[in-house]
Amino acid sequence: MPDDPSRQDLTLQSIVEGRKMEAYVEHRTKDMRVCWLCGTVSYRKVPMKNVGSRWVCIDCFRQIREVIINMDKWEAEVQLEKEMSRKMDEGFGI
Repeated sequence: MPDDPSRQDLTLQSIVEGRKMEAYVEHRTKDMRVCWLCGTVSYRKVPMKNVGSRWVCIDCFRQIREVIINMDKWEAEVQLEKEMSRKMDEGFGI
């Protein structure tokens, strides 16, 4: 018993839709950007900046900015830990 025409039409329609989707993806690939730091994939929806030959997303730039702003505190904590370790070593006579 041959397939009814409506099933054949649905199959052909599905194939056509699949090919349209493939063509769309190929078209959009040139707009695709991948963040070098976190791997976020974006099609211009997530703002990204080109740094040298690599793309970095705005979320990574925000994290970098936060680190830079708090760098003095971070360096002070590291220095304090080194100083404490040195004094403890001196106290134990090491």
